[in-house]
Amino acid sequence: MDANIVLTGPMGSGKTSVGRLLARQLGYDFVDLDALIVEQEGSSINEVFAGGGEQVFREMETASLATLADRRRIVLSTGGGVVLREENRILLRMIGRVVNLTASVATLAERLAQADDRPLLNGEESREERLGRILQEREPFYADADIRIDTTGKTLEDVAAEILRRLPVNASGAL
Repeated sequence: MDANIVLTGPMGSGKTSVGRLLARQLGYDFVDLDALIVEQEGSSINEVFAGGGEQVFREMETASLATLADRRRIVLSTGGGVVLREENRILLRMIGRVVNLTASVATLAERLAQADDRPLLNGEESREERLGRILQEREPFYADADIRIDTTGKTLEDVAAEILRRLPVNASGAL
């Protein structure tokens, strides 16, 4: 049975774009956890945050993750904060090999400059300050991955190739 790939990392690190490319290259299904939540709840992430706050969103995230535990041949792109809950970290490991993508704060801020769908970026701090704080808070959880890749200055193709190079494969070439 082929192993799933689970992408974690901060917003703007490339999880969705790299995930789509990897899924295409491997012939796997691509699953975006945030999109799955939107589909299941019938509300945007911004609406969920506005209506119930981050805690309600995190509960939805855990419930959606649990529905993926038996899926095979998927590349899963997660939300940046999925790693905050221990229950989620356990589920991520059950689902597949965890690959953490990261980038410099400046790169993340540049990639997210036009984003208006990121509720955690709202507030008084600059995006750089907020991203720096979020990265620092989540670092111990991001570090607990099978593989970590800094995407700063790399193309999607470079990142996908590095993931495939670094993931162990069996004799038949399957992950």
